[in-house]
Amino acid sequence: MSISLLYPTQLSDVTQTFSPRSLLPLRQQSIWKIEAGVVRTITWLEDGTIAATGLWGPGDLVGKALSKMESYQIECLTTVEVSLLPVSRLYEETEALISNLQQSEAFSLIRSYRKIDAMVLKLLSWLAKKFGREVEAGHLIDLRLTHQDLAEMLGTTRVTITRTLSQFEQQGLIDRLPLRRIVLKESDFWHYEI
Repeated sequence: MSISLLYPTQLSDVTQTFSPRSLLPLRQQSIWKIEAGVVRTITWLEDGTIAATGLWGPGDLVGKALSKMESYQIECLTTVEVSLLPVSRLYEETEALISNLQQSEAFSLIRSYRKIDAMVLKLLSWLAKKFGREVEAGHLIDLRLTHQDLAEMLGTTRVTITRTLSQFEQQGLIDRLPLRRIVLKESDFWHYEI
């Protein structure tokens, strides 16, 4: 069944599933509501560098109608279940829209730190709160993010992320598990700069 053949009132009743690393189709008059899974929104800088603009999970809204970016993609990081909502029904999603604004603000703040180690740790902390779960050793971030994914979120290089994560592991701030999962240990991290 094709979504374009459905009446707008029926759109949100249809849930579609997308596999990891696939792209959600962009619709001008509709947005996607994430029912399960995690997606990231990305754009490109003038030099072709990928810049992640956010990570979104269950209950969040994504779509071209919510962005002013010229180039824009929605990539599934996990298996994702989504439903399509017409833009005309956004007024019903006030709570989700407020959450999107708050997440964008938090993401912007993370990228504002001057030192990469502070940025990476703040990002891991945010990921643990948003997508993680508490385990005996701390908070498990059960997203299979590559070092390149993390680098694109923070506007740095994969090598820098690899080096920073190795330092965090040596300092006992994190444990790295198989399948690119991370446990953020409970610890105080203070970064002071004049």
